[in-house]
Amino acid sequence: MSKECSKCKKNPSIYLRQYSGEFLCKKCFLKSVEYKAKRTISKYSMIKHGDTVAVAVSGGKDSLVLLNVLKNTLFSQNPELVAITVDEGIKGYRDESLDIVRNFCSSIGVENRVMSFSELFGLSMDKAMEVRPSEKISSCSICGTFRRRALDLLAESCGANVIATGHNLDDYIQTFLINLFAGDVERIGWTYPEPVEYGVTNLRKIKPLMEIYEREIVLYAIHNNIPFQSEECPYKDESIRSAFRGHLNNLEKIHPGIKYNAYSSILKIAKKVKSANVPSTSNVNEGVQQERRRCTICNRDSSNRICSVCRTLDLLVKET
Repeated sequence: MSKECSKCKKNPSIYLRQYSGEFLCKKCFLKSVEYKAKRTISKYSMIKHGDTVAVAVSGGKDSLVLLNVLKNTLFSQNPELVAITVDEGIKGYRDESLDIVRNFCSSIGVENRVMSFSELFGLSMDKAMEVRPSEKISSCSICGTFRRRALDLLAESCGANVIATGHNLDDYIQTFLINLFAGDVERIGWTYPEPVEYGVTNLRKIKPLMEIYEREIVLYAIHNNIPFQSEECPYKDESIRSAFRGHLNNLEKIHPGIKYNAYSSILKIAKKVKSANVPSTSNVNEGVQQERRRCTICNRDSSNRICSVCRTLDLLVKET
């Protein structure tokens, strides 16, 4: 016999939130997920009045849950919400998810815009994997670099000034560990959730689900009858992310709440790293402040003379 819900004291529970000890019924669980997302948005001023939000929707659980939460809460009567989808060109994998996204967006009345790697960069992800010099670049590096550019262009094409992605708490911790083990300390500062404007259209990227466990997002999708693609990317095994995911899940089983504790610590570290990288007044006066640069090839914002997209394309084109 299930226990009584710890919140409403009326209904039988369907979920035990182990790190807090709460037993939650279906209604209270769904509300708690939506509340956490809204609280994160408010805490970091992610969405402001008048913003047009483009939700990066891949067909996986996280992005579809994010779209559903935003549509049901902040944008129930507001048309300033659009779903943007990148077709990387992965045969047998992306085709299924495109159908899922198209049907779901139609069912909740949200416009869906799609852009492919092929039309943007002249080659699909499958083709990039065929021609890449394997010792120089990983599949996730290629895909991540191209996807970020595609999402920016999609958002700009529909007049959005905010891009919302479905990264959850597990993703956030994994990203920190990847940057830490890669020795990329500066990038850790970039992960602090306070949105920063970039590009000629002053885009902002936000992660409203970043304080929610991955398993809770799965449960939210199931109990809201949200269809999602469960098949994982065929190229995922090249990333160390999978190893971190497995290790963290094992730790959470033994020590419930350890992920949330890690998340809280990482936020503090990211904030300090970000603050340390902001030029002081003396540095500004001495001309050390980093200028806003443009890629000499595509004219997009870049921290270097040539942006990562153009460098990656050059590397791949040389192999074709």
